[in-house]
Amino acid sequence: MSTLAPTGPRPHANRLRPLVWGGSACLLLLPALAMWRGVEGVHWTVGDFVVMGTLLAAACALYELGTRLSGSTAYRAGFALAVGSGLATVWVNLAVGMFGGEANPWNLVFGGVLLVAAVGALVARFRARGMGLAMLATAVAQLGAALGLWVVLAYGGAPDAGLPPAREAVLVAVFALPWLGAAALFAHAARRDGMRAGR
Repeated sequence: MSTLAPTGPRPHANRLRPLVWGGSACLLLLPALAMWRGVEGVHWTVGDFVVMGTLLAAACALYELGTRLSGSTAYRAGFALAVGSGLATVWVNLAVGMFGGEANPWNLVFGGVLLVAAVGALVARFRARGMGLAMLATAVAQLGAALGLWVVLAYGGAPDAGLPPAREAVLVAVFALPWLGAAALFAHAARRDGMRAGR
């Protein structure tokens, strides 16, 4: 028995594939272009390009997985938003860090948020309804991380991040919005699947 349970009709041709892969390639070229133009503060090494290229390729591959799991537009959009949210979380933490600098160990908390998303998706076996619940749990985990950071900042349990504790917590909490958006899209896909099954 397969652990992957596609929802809705079989996927059709993925017209967004060139845009997704091409956009990722262009995104990777931006820092190279900035360095060539002499933009101040942009100093990527070969290792930086390798890491970012690997992350973008992994994100594109996950998007391809989502398009094969379902032909539902809402499901695919939810999957893309979840993958994009995960990529943004990793990117921000590697580049500047959500909390303080990128070397701040408190940023490891957000690895736990991504773990919630990954484990939740596997437990849900990628079914739309379960994916919606998994993304909702991920949003709650992100909000919990924001609240936890506010507490440790407010009471001196962590190094100063350079911003007032409330503002730092709000910036971290904003990352819960795309997870909530993905949850809503998966819930919509699940409702459509239920309507089709009831016909």
